Amino acid sequence: MSKNRNEVSENLKWRMSDIFKDDDEFENLLNDVSKRIDFSKYEGKLSDEKVLLEVLKEMDKVEYDLEKLDVYAYMKKDLDTRDSAAAAMLSKVENVVVQYSAGISFIIPEITALDEAKLKAIIANPDFKDYDYSLKRILQNKPHVLSKESETVLAMGGQVFGGFHDIFTMIDNADLPFPEIEVDGEKVKVTHGMYGVLLQSENREVREKAFKAYYKAYISLINTIAATYIGSVNTDVYLSRVKKYESCLDQALSGEDVPKIVYENLLESVNEALPLVHRYIADRKKILGVDELHMWDIYTPLVENSDIKLDYEDAFKLVKEGLAPLGEEYGALLQKAHDEGWIDVEETEGKRSGAYSISVYALPHPYVLLNYQKTSHDVFTIAHELGHSMHSYKSEATQPKAKADYKIFVAEVASTVNEVLLLKYLLKNSEDKKLKKYLCSYYLDMIRTTLFRQTMFAEFEYVAHTAAEKGQPLTKDWLSEKYLELNKKYYGKDIVSDEEISYEWARIPHFYRAFYVYKYATGIISAISIAERIYKEGQPAIDDYFRFLSSGGSDSPVELLKLAGVDLTKKDAFASAMKSFEDTLNEFENI
Repeated sequence: MSKNRNEVSENLKWRMSDIFKDDDEFENLLNDVSKRIDFSKYEGKLSDEKVLLEVLKEMDKVEYDLEKLDVYAYMKKDLDTRDSAAAAMLSKVENVVVQYSAGISFIIPEITALDEAKLKAIIANPDFKDYDYSLKRILQNKPHVLSKESETVLAMGGQVFGGFHDIFTMIDNADLPFPEIEVDGEKVKVTHGMYGVLLQSENREVREKAFKAYYKAYISLINTIAATYIGSVNTDVYLSRVKKYESCLDQALSGEDVPKIVYENLLESVNEALPLVHRYIADRKKILGVDELHMWDIYTPLVENSDIKLDYEDAFKLVKEGLAPLGEEYGALLQKAHDEGWIDVEETEGKRSGAYSISVYALPHPYVLLNYQKTSHDVFTIAHELGHSMHSYKSEATQPKAKADYKIFVAEVASTVNEVLLLKYLLKNSEDKKLKKYLCSYYLDMIRTTLFRQTMFAEFEYVAHTAAEKGQPLTKDWLSEKYLELNKKYYGKDIVSDEEISYEWARIPHFYRAFYVYKYATGIISAISIAERIYKEGQPAIDDYFRFLSSGGSDSPVELLKLAGVDLTKKDAFASAMKSFEDTLNEFENI
C-alpha cells in the first residue's frame, strides 16, 4: 500500500524550495515573463549582427525563466497526479510557451535566409561564441530549406504528416482487443504491461498462452496497422525528397548531426557478432531444459530468487561504492544529491510511476524521481538516473545556456556507464555464485535487448525505407516476411522463430519516429566502451569522460563522444562492447 506524502521523511523528498520558495513566487515570475515574449519588433532586422545577438540573448533569458516555470509545475504535478492546482499551473505555463514559440517562429527562417558568406562571418565572430554551433547547424541545413511559401505549406501539413503516429497510438491503446488468459484458475487481461510480466513467468504454459493471445490481437488488426505504417514510411520518403536529402536515413541522421558511417558501422558490427547471441540463446535453451526454445522463452529469468533486496539507504551506499572508480569528486556529487533534496524516493499516493531525471539550465541542480522498491532493478535505477543527473549537472556548470543541452543521441550514455560500473563492482565483490550468475544473466539480457534487438529493429527500418525509396510496394505480407528473416538471422537456429513473431514490427511505436531506435544501441556501445576504458586505464580515462560530461551540446554528439575516447566513425568501440558481451558470456558459462 502506498504511503501518504506526509508519512515520508523530509530527507527522502524533493527540496522544491530550491526552485521557488512558494507558489506566489512562481506566479510572479510567470506574470513577468508573459510580458517579455513579444519579439515582433525584431522581425525583418536580423541581418544586423547587433540586433541578431540581442535577439539570441533575449531568447536565452525568456527560455531560462520559461523552463524554470515549466519544470516546477511539471514536478509538482508528478508528485500528485490528482492535484488539479498543479495541473492548472502547468497548463498556464504551456499556454505561454505556445505564444512564445509562435512569436519567434520568424527567427530561424530569417537567419537561414542570410547568404552563406554572411552566416560564416557571424559564426566566426567571437561575440557569437555561445551560439556558434547552433548557427553552424543552420548553415548545414541551408541546402534543405525551401522557399518561404513551400516551407509554410510544409509547416501547415505538420499535423497531417505526424498523424500516423497518432493513429497507431489509438490502435495500440484504445482499439487493440486485449485478450484474457487463465492463470492459476483466474482470468488475467494481457495488457501491454501485463504481457511483460507474464513472459517472465516460471510457468511455460502461461508464457506461451500470453504470447499467442497477445499477437493474435495485433494480427486481428494487421491490415489497419500495416496501412498506417506504410503510410508513415511513404511520408518519410516524400519529405526526404521534398527537402532534398539523399534518403530517409540521411534526413533522420542530419537532424542530430550524425554521419551515416555510424549507422553502417552499427549494422556491420552487430551482424558480425551475431554468433555470440546464438551462443547465448543455445545456453538459455540448455538451462531451461526444453526440447524446443520458443520466442516466449527468452525473457523468463534463468536464475531464481537472486534479487538484491536492500533498504534505500543501503542501496544508495552500494551504488556509491560501485561508482567509486569515477573518483572522489563524483562520489561527493552523489552524496550531495542524497543529502540536499535532489531525489524523491518513495512511492506515495497519486505519485507518477516509474523513474526519471529532470534538469534545465535554470535549476540549481537536477532532480531525480524514484518509486523505490527492494529489487535489483530499482538498485540499478538509482545508478541509472543519477548518471543522467551528473551529465546534466556537469554540462550546465560548464557550458553557456545555448550549448548546455545534450542531444538524445548521447542521452543514455552516462546512465548506462553507471549501470555497467555498478554491475562490474558487484561481479567482482560477490562471493555468491548464484548472485554472480544472476548478474551475468542480467548484463547479457541488457545487451541483448538494448544492443542486438534494437539493432534488429534498426535494420528492419532500413530495409523497409530502402525498399520504399526504390519503388517496392510495401504490404503486410512483405513486411512480415522481411521481419521474420531478420528474427531468424539475429536469434539463430537454437530457437523457433514462431509465426507470430513475424508480426512483431506491428507493435513497435518507435517505428513511427523513423531511425530513432538505433540510438539505444549506439548509446550502450558507447557506455560499455567508456566503462571498460575506465577500468583499464583509470584516471586518464576518467578525465576524458568528465570532459565529455561537461560538453553538453557544444558540438556534434559523435565529436563529443571522441572526448571520452569513443569514435563511432571507427569500429573500436563496437568491438569493445562485443568483447564485453563475450567475456560476460564466458563467465556465465564457467559459473
